[in-house]
Amino acid sequence: MRRLPGGGTALIARGTLTLGLVVIALVACSGARPPQAPLISPPGGAPPVTPPPRVVRRHIKHVVIIVQENRSFDNFFHGFKGAQYATYGYTHDGTKVALRPMGMPGINISHGFGDAVNDWDSGRMDRFDENPIGPGQQAGTYAYQYVEQKYIEPYWTMAKRYVLADHMFPTMFGGSFTAHLDLIASTTNLAVLLSEVDTPDAEPWGCDAPSGTKTSVLESTRQEIVNGGPFPCFTQFGTMADTLDDAGISWAYYAPAIADAGGRVWSEFDAIASVRHGRDWTRDVISPPSRVLQDAADGKLRDVSWVIPDAADSDHPGEGTSGPSWVASVVNAIGESPYWKSSAIVVVWDDWGGWYDSVPPPQPDFRGLGIRVPCIIISPYAKHGYVSHTDYEFGSILKFVEEAFGLPSLASLGRGSGYSDVRANSISDSFDFKQKPAPFQPIAASLEPSYFLTRPPSLQPPDDQ
Repeated sequence: MRRLPGGGTALIARGTLTLGLVVIALVACSGARPPQAPLISPPGGAPPVTPPPRVVRRHIKHVVIIVQENRSFDNFFHGFKGAQYATYGYTHDGTKVALRPMGMPGINISHGFGDAVNDWDSGRMDRFDENPIGPGQQAGTYAYQYVEQKYIEPYWTMAKRYVLADHMFPTMFGGSFTAHLDLIASTTNLAVLLSEVDTPDAEPWGCDAPSGTKTSVLESTRQEIVNGGPFPCFTQFGTMADTLDDAGISWAYYAPAIADAGGRVWSEFDAIASVRHGRDWTRDVISPPSRVLQDAADGKLRDVSWVIPDAADSDHPGEGTSGPSWVASVVNAIGESPYWKSSAIVVVWDDWGGWYDSVPPPQPDFRGLGIRVPCIIISPYAKHGYVSHTDYEFGSILKFVEEAFGLPSLASLGRGSGYSDVRANSISDSFDFKQKPAPFQPIAASLEPSYFLTRPPSLQPPDDQ
């Protein structure tokens, strides 16, 4: 069975790369386009200046990647001065919809691969109203909202003080499972023209899934073979664990435990066989996520860290309101430690969560890029109060890690394909290593670090799609 980008299914023969590119091109050129929403402060000007990797290596010794959940750029940074955003959008029938304010946390909107491709609509960005919010229900104009600044003030403080990237795109259309794979591997390819897509059909995701669990795969024609993929314990591609371990660079993946996995950890590395069944699993996958606060204070921060929230601290709609304070606590813990002077912190949202966004993502291959998400880049060397309009994808973050630690690209491992760290623009153009390093100023938040250090874990996954 094949799932088409709009959500329907059909029996279709396997396509080739040429056919896939032709199909995508024909779809992109067909149909009349409604007027585009007005984009405030569009990008322009001289191309960004990228420092050479040797300069990055000289100044950056620690990289922390803080991952949040399910928000589009327009949903979180509507009205941000200097950023590209829209004041209204269009629905599938051409109806003009003014974006309206909302609070946190909101209602969950479906955000799978088919939903994302449908929202993109060959660059029209006009079908967010069709995203499901329940059986037989569509989001309608609910998807055309933005969170008021007062509810996410810590994020705005970080963005105003450091760098807000307004052209960060997930490497693949879709939700959390593949997004988190791209954040550790920069690829989801199982073969040259075949990619992992959406989520496994049972939880927990990864090598700890029940026997018989299936994944779905995406062909180069953007046709999804539902439950036609392998068990979610992958050997088909390498990850940053390989290149970091080979170079003797320490790393940690801070992640929450989940109840339905027998106390297992909700970590994307659970889906990587060499990590799950090797020493990295017990040494480098750390739970609860709040351990990062103590490790920073105790001088135990690794060279590279990924930080995943407990579900209670996720920005996923329906989860709660503590996400901005959680991220602020991590940033403050690093900022107030000796690590600050040599650190780069990247705060990124894993997918758009079904919310409206106005900027059509570039399409370098059959996987995406996906719908635009927020990204904040924090460092004593980050440009002050800067909005980066450079096209980034998740491989851009990993490319920066490679520059900072002198690592080869993931393609150098000699297995797998489609590694986006090779083609991606590094985020290094958001840094000015000639400027005087900025002293850290704590990010004000409504919840103190003690709240996160003492609260029992929720034991729920941050996302299930």
